Amino acid sequence: MSVIYIVLPLAVILVGAALWGFIWSARSGQLDDLDSPAVRVAHDDD
Repeated sequence: MSVIYIVLPLAVILVGAALWGFIWSARSGQLDDLDSPAVRVAHDDD
């Protein structure tokens, strides 16, 4: 039972860090364009 006092705060911190990372990436525009990287591979640069 004493393990829950260690694991639960660690899980909350981990979820908070993941949520912060997602919000940061969404606000900085990293998730705006999802189609260009897939199409960019097909084009040859001369």
